[in-house]
Amino acid sequence: MVEVKLHDIGEGMTEGNILTYFIKKGDWVEEDQPIVELQTEKMVAELTAPTKGIVKEIFITEGTTIPVGTTILTIESERGSEKNESSEMQQKEYDYSVQLATSDDPETQTKHKKIKGPKRIKAAPYTRKIARELEVDIELVEGSGKDGRITVEDVHQFAQDRESAATKSDSTNKQIHWQSLMEKREFHNNEEANIIPFKGRRKQIAKKMTTSVYTIPHVHHMEEIDMTELLHFRKEIKSDLDVSVAAFFIKALTIVLREHPIFNAKLNEEKEEIRLEKAAHIGIATDTEDGLIVPVIKNADKKSILAIQKEMKELMNKARVDKLSPKEMTGSTFTISNVGPMGSIGATPIINYPEVALMAFHKTKKMPVVTDDDEIIIRSMMNVTLTFDHRVTDGGNAINFTNRFKALLENPKLLLVELS
Repeated sequence: MVEVKLHDIGEGMTEGNILTYFIKKGDWVEEDQPIVELQTEKMVAELTAPTKGIVKEIFITEGTTIPVGTTILTIESERGSEKNESSEMQQKEYDYSVQLATSDDPETQTKHKKIKGPKRIKAAPYTRKIARELEVDIELVEGSGKDGRITVEDVHQFAQDRESAATKSDSTNKQIHWQSLMEKREFHNNEEANIIPFKGRRKQIAKKMTTSVYTIPHVHHMEEIDMTELLHFRKEIKSDLDVSVAAFFIKALTIVLREHPIFNAKLNEEKEEIRLEKAAHIGIATDTEDGLIVPVIKNADKKSILAIQKEMKELMNKARVDKLSPKEMTGSTFTISNVGPMGSIGATPIINYPEVALMAFHKTKKMPVVTDDDEIIIRSMMNVTLTFDHRVTDGGNAINFTNRFKALLENPKLLLVELS
């Protein structure tokens, strides 16, 4: 008998939430076959069968959060001669019928459609919870989100369409059904309230942010940068090279981090030492449907602006569809938060513990600026925030760091010279 346990599939992982089983008790599974989908603190991942055999027991129900090391199910290896019999039984169990509305008569509303094998569903844990509350088979819902992801709105629309069909045949039955659904809802002070589970990625984000805030004395240094020349330069090369300003930000930071390594460091209080990292691994705070994720560009200091642009795009696309591997989300030495495109003009972000600094880039907008000759001109200005660990470094270093970064962006030619 082989026990399938929740193992640590990511740095610092302590627990996971069981989302969906792709198998059921009695099924035959092949080695490395996906058997369960789960939500960790950073991603949606699949566990595969460590051996081929028959699923004997499933101990954890869907929607349950369990700690690392918990036994999820057991698999009993079978002799090769028994495999065919088990496979035939499994195929019979997987062939099932689904109901589809075809007329106003409930008795003629169904038609049978064969579906082979378990279906992979893309939906967040909260969406699945809503589906269970509304007694909606989520496998029948068509997702309108990115890459076919099922949203809460899709589930509600499916339930509404189903209820509308039922109303045409029997309004009384609909009322009874609706009342039974309403009884399952949570209420506070006699007002209806939607409940969002505080677990999975959201819970892990909370833990990490709390650790950062209570461990690190945060200081925020703010500066404004004239982006006019960089935007003009980017416009000139855009016909040949489509490079985002964020790629310039990252490359400029790697230069400044090399000159000010105290901001590319980690503090170990137990050993009473500050570790100055040799390589610059830049984390990119990325907003997703299920919460904040930080994919990492490894060795950004050794990569060109074009290479950074390509890798950044690939990582952010993976992040938005929960396809990042643990390796792609760990090991950062400095994090950036490019919130300007979302409209932010300022913020005091929290450091990505155990790093010692983070820089946020805010909205770039045209503003009147007074020159040294007392002339008023229109320039494209951007606010930046450098958050740093005051245990490790001080305000003077932060100002020097930001001034150097500002100089590189305000004079793109200087940036190019530094790269030569």
